[in-house]
Amino acid sequence: MLKTMHSEVVESKSKERCELCKLADDCPNKYGEKITLENHNLTVHYFCLLMASGVYQRGEEDEGIYGFLVEDIKQEIRRSSRLTCNACKKKGASVGCNIKSCRKVVHLPCGIQQEFIFQFTGQFPSFCKDHRPVQIQPLSSYTSNPLCCSVCLESVEPVLSYTVLKCPCCHSGWFHRDCLQRQANSAAMFFFRCTICNNKDKFQQEMLRMGIHIPERDASWELEENAYGELLQVYQHCDALKCRCDNGRGYSANDGKWVIIRCKFCGSRGTHRLCSSLKPFQRDWICSDCRPVVNKNGVVCQHIKSPTSGEQEKKRLLKRQQSSLHSAIICKKSSFQMNSPQEILHCLSKKISPLNFTLVEIKKDGVLKAAQQILRQNDFDPHHTMTVTFPGDKLHSEDVGSGNLRRFLRLLVQDLQNLSVFQGPENKKNLALDSQALRDDLYFDAGCTLALSLVHGGPPPRFFSRALYKCLFNFPSDSPLTVRDMVDNVLAEKVKKIRDARSLKELKEAVSSSTEYLKVAGCLRQMNCLSDKQQLVDDIVTFHFITRMQLPLQRFREGLNTLGLFEQIQMFPGPFCDLFCSSPEKMSAGTMDSLFSVQFSVNEEKKKKERTVVGFWRQYLHECEEGRCATTLEDILIFSTSADAVPAVGFNPAPSLSFLHPQISVGVFPERHPSCNHIVLPVLTSYEIFKKHMEYAVCQLTMMQTL
Repeated sequence: MLKTMHSEVVESKSKERCELCKLADDCPNKYGEKITLENHNLTVHYFCLLMASGVYQRGEEDEGIYGFLVEDIKQEIRRSSRLTCNACKKKGASVGCNIKSCRKVVHLPCGIQQEFIFQFTGQFPSFCKDHRPVQIQPLSSYTSNPLCCSVCLESVEPVLSYTVLKCPCCHSGWFHRDCLQRQANSAAMFFFRCTICNNKDKFQQEMLRMGIHIPERDASWELEENAYGELLQVYQHCDALKCRCDNGRGYSANDGKWVIIRCKFCGSRGTHRLCSSLKPFQRDWICSDCRPVVNKNGVVCQHIKSPTSGEQEKKRLLKRQQSSLHSAIICKKSSFQMNSPQEILHCLSKKISPLNFTLVEIKKDGVLKAAQQILRQNDFDPHHTMTVTFPGDKLHSEDVGSGNLRRFLRLLVQDLQNLSVFQGPENKKNLALDSQALRDDLYFDAGCTLALSLVHGGPPPRFFSRALYKCLFNFPSDSPLTVRDMVDNVLAEKVKKIRDARSLKELKEAVSSSTEYLKVAGCLRQMNCLSDKQQLVDDIVTFHFITRMQLPLQRFREGLNTLGLFEQIQMFPGPFCDLFCSSPEKMSAGTMDSLFSVQFSVNEEKKKKERTVVGFWRQYLHECEEGRCATTLEDILIFSTSADAVPAVGFNPAPSLSFLHPQISVGVFPERHPSCNHIVLPVLTSYEIFKKHMEYAVCQLTMMQTL
């Protein structure tokens, strides 16, 4: 009975007609969300409402229907009821051409059939077939036949029309309108871009002008629950011609003859060690699919040719000669993959505008609070240059500029790892589950500030654990998370008892002592044999690192994608791993000396004295390294550049040193110019005086910055 009543309610809702277009269709991609206000007996399609010529959003977003007030909607229904649709000749046409001299009015569905263009931006104007915007193909544009739609790969005639659109940024991007709209519905605003040249901004602007609706949400694949769950699983199946395992092809032991060895090249085939007669020490195995392209030494052959390979090579070269754009994309992609993290960060830093500024004012509550305050500003833009002021800057104007920015970023990274969203030992932090941090959106803030720091010239974070990096970027892909990665010692000890149980009785006792947690994790089950423990341990580890942390990880990734950083790390997780996970290397005197280029004077007499001072400089660096000075090498680097380590993006300009020739040695100290990473050394007569003056200058700065 209840089931029948429910079906009747659903059927009645589906039959409710939109008061503007008079259709009962519920097609969100075509007509927008179908919204019913039962208290007012009112049903409309959201797109019909947006495109209606006589109604505007006069209310707040939570009033009426997303800001369209009920009385305004009813007034528009009355207005349109007097207008006849130019297509179906029925009353109720609410959408008119935006050109004032044009009198054409239609229902939204009729407008779609009549090839109207509806622009989902600005005032949401509509244009009839006679007045709609068109694309113009430049005379210099290059087309090669045959062409295909870059989404569906079906052939497309290279003639611009309502149904055929072109990318404004490249010559090869041709699309069917319907294919583009489906791509936009799936990719949405964050991922919708040209599939050929990968341009996003100009491409989206042009597609909005041509009537493509781009939803303001995340991509559909990002919204799907557990969409990437399969990435956490490894292949566990024996593909040998004859499997000898009594437990079946899907059984895999931890070690021994029944452990499944995966193909070292593709990873998508496997075999039990015994089923392929592998020796106990053998860890590498090649499946039958990969074996034909591997030589006897286990190296992929580069020049295996089929009888028709010569003809295919000619066709490939001819195709590359015909399409210069295709060739450029291939070359650019392959060269970009060889770039270092420093080069990638440098490319990202080019997005920062030197003409626009965000003021960061450091107060008594510290740098982390100042960073959070600028993130909360409505007009905050990560592409703006950050101008940082510290208390007392009027007295120490030499710090203003990039020197202050580096000092701010250095202190910010130091404070960030002590934030409540991280837990664990120093330099091996995992994300902590903190409900208050979720409410305050601190996970996004942490990711965003890290991205800002790396791109704007801050130091490498180097405090991530390998487990956290694995959860964020799935790297290394062949290294599963284990109990050793847990920082919660109490829970880790309980899981270790389950893992190390040597009998079924010990296993059941270990499970019983952790019943409460296993219930919460959804891992509680009956243990029937000792071999069940490994699957249980794997499920607990997956829950601990992935399942319960999905929302914090998602918000942290979204913050880390500020300025496009996360996308780049996701493409090149290996090179970036050391920046996040490796412990900071202790700076040496040789490394410090190689950072600075020496600018000698032209005069030979002065240059001779300056070479002596360079010797003093290097001796001083060695004594700092050995601990025989009141300062450290990091203190000297801070004195020179305001950074205590080489920034992830590198120094710009490169650190340098020059010389000052005083008339007398008394009261002459080194000068610092951190904004240009420059230090001026006084030319002094003895090393003892040089050391004394260096220590005084560096220690004075350290004392002033700690006040």
